[in-house]
Amino acid sequence: QVHLVESGGGLVQAGGSLRLSCAASRTIFSINTMGWYRRTPGKQRELVASITRDGNTNYADSVKGRFTVSRDNAKDTVYLQMNSLKPEDTAVYYCIGVADATYWGKGTQVTVSS
Repeated sequence: QVHLVESGGGLVQAGGSLRLSCAASRTIFSINTMGWYRRTPGKQRELVASITRDGNTNYADSVKGRFTVSRDNAKDTVYLQMNSLKPEDTAVYYCIGVADATYWGKGTQVTVSS
């Protein structure tokens, strides 16, 4: 069992930046893939970014060049650096970890004003 807790969401103006953090309740070294999803009301959940234990990353086309996912295995934390934010990035962002099962955080709200 892994508990994931997101932080760092908030309100920001378009063009601004935020960094989301996801703290795990146990070592993430054994968790092969960690990442971030987001959900906007009325839309499907979208994979934003993921990172494997080896550091391989994957991004949604809509965030490539603006968002960066990283993980610090020593701190059991995954990050999502979000730059050049747009109003369409407004969503609840969820951290996930894929190990023996898929674990989800409760989400953090990101609101980008125009």
